Amino acid sequence: MTQQPTDDTPDAPTPRPPRGSKIDTTTPHSARVWNYWLGGQDHYPVDREVGDAYRKQFPGIDAIAKASREFLARAVRYLVQDGGIRQFLDVGTGLPTHDNTHQIAQRYAPDARIVYVDHDPLVLLHAEALLTSTPQGSTTYLEADLHDPAAVLAGALTPVGPLSRAAPIALILSDVLGHVPDHDTARDVVRRLVDGLPPGSYLMICHGTTESPDAALAAQDAYNSSGAIPYIPRTRDQIRDLFGGLELVAPGLVPVPDWRPAIGPAAITPGAGLGAIARIPR
Repeated sequence: MTQQPTDDTPDAPTPRPPRGSKIDTTTPHSARVWNYWLGGQDHYPVDREVGDAYRKQFPGIDAIAKASREFLARAVRYLVQDGGIRQFLDVGTGLPTHDNTHQIAQRYAPDARIVYVDHDPLVLLHAEALLTSTPQGSTTYLEADLHDPAAVLAGALTPVGPLSRAAPIALILSDVLGHVPDHDTARDVVRRLVDGLPPGSYLMICHGTTESPDAALAAQDAYNSSGAIPYIPRTRDQIRDLFGGLELVAPGLVPVPDWRPAIGPAAITPGAGLGAIARIPR
């Protein structure tokens, strides 16, 4: 595991908020803490403090973040190569880091079109890093709220683009639904988004689970009391329920390291979230 810089490390990354921005650097921010665990640069001392406290209780959190990111990469590759998908709707994208959805998709299909959706002003400030694209494809950022599926769909699927209803779309919900604490609300959000997609589309969900070790769940409880937006793990049955009865592609709902590992047996990552992909019938 890579050693992360701490607050008293001279070269600890501390980005300067843009002039006139409304970024709160005194309260921990879930996207920045996640970025810290992934080894990114977009975090502040308050985020590192909370991230280090979580790591002290459960040292495996860095590996969990990495496993989630690797699952995203394998899932997008599957959707492009096996599913024939060329349109992606990534909702709750978070801060850009290594191998974002558009980079993975366009690596295998240069004509892929990606729409990132988030309503966080911090993510908006970093949107330019998400808007690179191959000449054949496109990458767009949409400011909209996961809790308003109608606005997400209206902004992403329009007669002139950026995504078209004439072809299937992959809906990416990676580690975002835990920020919707009420299960019925989370399920309804997913259902409304899926109902607005063309036939033959796909749904990918990655979600933290209550099957995690006790130390991880205790660290999550402490994190949820830190002032950051809480993240609520769900049971396996609850995560399966978010797919709304859709048929999952093999291997189904599994710990993310076990979802089609790229080379050889999956790495053992205690506490890793559960992930799956489902296909929306034509």
